[in-house]
Amino acid sequence: MLDIGSPLASSFRASTSCNALLRELQQIWSDIGESEADKDRMLLELERECLEVYRRKVEEAANAKARLHQSVAAKEAEVATLMAALGELNIHSPIQTEKKVASLKEKLASVTPLLEDLRMKKEERIKQFIDIKSQIEKISGEISGYNYPNDTMISSLTPEDQDLSLRKLTEFQMHLQTLQKEKSDRLHKVLQYVNEVHLLCGVLGLDFAQSVSDVHPSLQRTNQEQSTNISNGTFEGLEKTTNKLKNERRIRIKKLRDIVAALFELWNLMDSPQSEKDVFSRATSVLRLSEAEVTEPGVLSTEMIEQAAAEVERLTKLKASRMKELVMKRRSELEEICRMTHIEPDASTAVEKSNALIDSGLVDPSELLANIEAQITKAKDEARSRKEIMDRIDRWLSACEEENWLEDYNQDENRYNAGRGAHINLKRAEKARITVSKIPAIVDNLINRTLAWEEEKKMFLYDGVRLVSILEDYKVTRKQREEEKKRCRDQKKIQDLLLTEREAIYGSKPSPRKSNSFRKPNGYRANGNGSMTPTPRRNSVGGGTPELLTPRSYSGRQNGYFKEMRRLSTAPLNFVAISKEDTISTYTSVFGSELGSPPHS
Repeated sequence: MLDIGSPLASSFRASTSCNALLRELQQIWSDIGESEADKDRMLLELERECLEVYRRKVEEAANAKARLHQSVAAKEAEVATLMAALGELNIHSPIQTEKKVASLKEKLASVTPLLEDLRMKKEERIKQFIDIKSQIEKISGEISGYNYPNDTMISSLTPEDQDLSLRKLTEFQMHLQTLQKEKSDRLHKVLQYVNEVHLLCGVLGLDFAQSVSDVHPSLQRTNQEQSTNISNGTFEGLEKTTNKLKNERRIRIKKLRDIVAALFELWNLMDSPQSEKDVFSRATSVLRLSEAEVTEPGVLSTEMIEQAAAEVERLTKLKASRMKELVMKRRSELEEICRMTHIEPDASTAVEKSNALIDSGLVDPSELLANIEAQITKAKDEARSRKEIMDRIDRWLSACEEENWLEDYNQDENRYNAGRGAHINLKRAEKARITVSKIPAIVDNLINRTLAWEEEKKMFLYDGVRLVSILEDYKVTRKQREEEKKRCRDQKKIQDLLLTEREAIYGSKPSPRKSNSFRKPNGYRANGNGSMTPTPRRNSVGGGTPELLTPRSYSGRQNGYFKEMRRLSTAPLNFVAISKEDTISTYTSVFGSELGSPPHS
């Protein structure tokens, strides 16, 4: 049996229907009485009409098939193009695999979703490319300094035959990242330049906005929509502006330092109060700072410099009215420096002479003050060059003082008594002996140093007297003193020997020396425990022992000694606690005993 829904069943039913209708038509023709020729003619027309219907249906079906095939081919070609453009080569696609479906409609149904998906991917990929390329073009334009219109940039990205693959997209992304890093570096560099310009403008008191706007308007950032220009031209402009500002800062620092130096000089001359100096504390801070450390806003502004210059001008006018007082003050400073360094001040600017010159109007006080300033500078320089020798002179004088103390100490008969401070004096005496033993070497070394100094510079004067002469006189006097001490010691030995012989012949008798030993020695005072403490001795004229001459004794006489043929003054040494009269009387009494006569009672 045939299936009801099969093509054969349908054809069978159509054939049965046609036969039935043909039989019914023939019956009708018979009833009408049509001839056989008419029946055959009408049957032929009927067959021709049926063939025409079949032919038309076949042509319509063929056209539909052709259109369907063309549509499938076009979509497959578009799919292939999109896959090539997007770089997606799928071996399982309908184009690459064996086509197992026979129907064109099934082919079309399978290609259409793939095509729609590829079209959506293409649109998304084009948007990605447009976005990345727009950023690349924008950053490139910022770096190069040229901005391109957005419509021109986008239109150059829309051709259909461009490469939209992921590989190409990755290349653009990497290029964009490189440009973004370069932009970031350039922005950081521009920010550094702008910050430096801002700092310099603040220090110099200049308009920062105007300075950066002269380089490029975008640096001022008044318009948030306008991006900061990071081109090479901006870098060059910022560098030139920075160098210009630094040069201006260097010029103003030098100018302000000169003004501040003049201020300090005038303040010192005028004894200006601290309150006046505090007004210019910001300006004076420039002196102790390096160029890079001057960062305080407005410290180098024209107003600050003009204010300091006006103060200099005011003090200069005030100085002119007080010039005589200033001359006297600076002369006093010169004399003090010379006194401390034992240098003779220049007599041409002495106080009396300077007063006379100023009062007579023969000399400009400013010139006289400048002359004294030069003398002060010269005195300070000479003091620095004399420092080593002056230190050695102080060491020598200190040793001489210790020698004087030791002599007084040795004359104290109670120095070994147990009393307050006795052990301290003993220790000092030990140190003093060591120091005194070094005096000849100190003097010889000082002479050699002084002679070497004089070979390089000039004659070394100490309070107007040549130091070498003082030292030579000291050596001669010291030698005479040593000889006098030796003579006294020898004389004392003879006296002791004669007294011993006298006592052996006539018996013991109180000697004047012992009776006088209870007197206070010259230059001493007794302490609470009965011991004697050395005190400074006073020199008296008329003694028989030469006094040691030191620079202090020279200067104490105000050089009058050397003005009168440099005669040596004398003073008693008092090596033993015996007066001259006691020594002569004792010697006479002892010598007289040699004749064998007893002494007179």
